[in-house]
Amino acid sequence: MAGCRAASQVQNAQGVRQFQQGQYQAAIQRFQKAVASDPNNANSYYNLASAYHRLGDLNHRQEDLVQAENYYNQCLDHDQNHRDCYRALAVMLVEEHRSQEALRLLEIWANHNPTSSAPKVELARLYQEFGQRDASRAQLLEALSVNPYDSQASAALGRLYEEDGNQSQALVNYQRSLGQNSFQPELAARADSIRTAMGTNSTVPPAPGSPRMVGTGSQPRY
Repeated sequence: MAGCRAASQVQNAQGVRQFQQGQYQAAIQRFQKAVASDPNNANSYYNLASAYHRLGDLNHRQEDLVQAENYYNQCLDHDQNHRDCYRALAVMLVEEHRSQEALRLLEIWANHNPTSSAPKVELARLYQEFGQRDASRAQLLEALSVNPYDSQASAALGRLYEEDGNQSQALVNYQRSLGQNSFQPELAARADSIRTAMGTNSTVPPAPGSPRMVGTGSQPRY
């Protein structure tokens, strides 16, 4: 089994590189080999779905999108908490004007995982896509109540505050997110821009330390 997993990881890694180079058909062949090597690796199904999703978007081929949905569901069959898969499948459903299905998908995930912040953050993304800012904010606050160290929830809540014109609270949330995950160059630049706009003498409450929204397409992973 260890050899099968290793072979699957090699095929996935090669497929990811081909995907990133725009060689989607070649990537699909690699991901199919990864599935054959280790049929229990959820990432392989997710990668196949990502490639078919990208092809379907690029070529406007419904049969590719049907394949993508099939592989996204197989990914979730093997990993019921695969965050990237939930997000990508929800994106695809919204793209196909099946928004209520996307909402049900994420709500079921959230109901099955009440102590996890991840489904609440993804629900917040979807509500914001629907223009339901209050519902989005509520989900983010719930996410932070169950996991104060969720950097994505802090960043998303910061963006809502910034859009509302509350720069000081936006900065607090951006700093909190960066304290939890410092490798966010765009967020760091946004925080610097707010600091500049507020002036060098502006005082902002320090962000607590930590123990060490919907876009099209998905990115494969190893």
